[in-house]
Amino acid sequence: MKRILYMVLRNIFLIPYLWIKLCYYAGHVEKYTEEERYRLLRYITYRANKGGNVRVESYGTEHLPKEGGFMFFPNHQGLYDVLAITQVCEIPFSVVAKKEVANVPFLKQVFACMKAYMLDREDVRQAMKVILEVSKEVKNGRNYLIFPEGTRSKEGNKVQEFKGGSFKAATKAGCPIVPVALIDAFVPFDRNTIRQTTVQVHFLPPLYPEEYEGMSTNELAREVRERIVKTIEAHKKEE
Repeated sequence: MKRILYMVLRNIFLIPYLWIKLCYYAGHVEKYTEEERYRLLRYITYRANKGGNVRVESYGTEHLPKEGGFMFFPNHQGLYDVLAITQVCEIPFSVVAKKEVANVPFLKQVFACMKAYMLDREDVRQAMKVILEVSKEVKNGRNYLIFPEGTRSKEGNKVQEFKGGSFKAATKAGCPIVPVALIDAFVPFDRNTIRQTTVQVHFLPPLYPEEYEGMSTNELAREVRERIVKTIEAHKKEE
């Protein structure tokens, strides 16, 4: 909370303008291209990080597919995760998020700009509909992010088990699966400090359809998790 207040105070004169612009974009998404909407979100993220003393380091952007739709599968550390990835990823993407955060101020407008999908984990029919819609959009070239843990880890850089069902949209679309290892992404919002902090975003080499063909979604989940865990263990700072 302390860092969020610091972000606000250091951007106090810019916030009214950006808030009005964000709300307008969110309410009129069809008037703007995905690139225009994403550009606004990246600028807001840049200002927030600069004001909040957060540095985001990226690795492996050369691994991102150059053509067609793909899906990000990062470990989940908190509300800051999407901001970190947005800061360093120039390619527009949307998200599949749990419905519990659908009406959180600011996130609500961000998700609207992204044309994100809200997932009701208690409603199997609704969840399947979301999977089918995301799969269709990825086939048409859009990019999506899903947190396969389902909920954020409360143990820092420790990664929870990945849910196989999270990979159904990707396997149905037959798209590249990009594992993303987030390191210290929990620090900006979960630690009560405004000291300079560095978040690492590692884009790992994608798994292409020919690599995961024949694997069950549970096997795929374990493989992606293992790659992320190895990366975190290799690059995290001593806690």
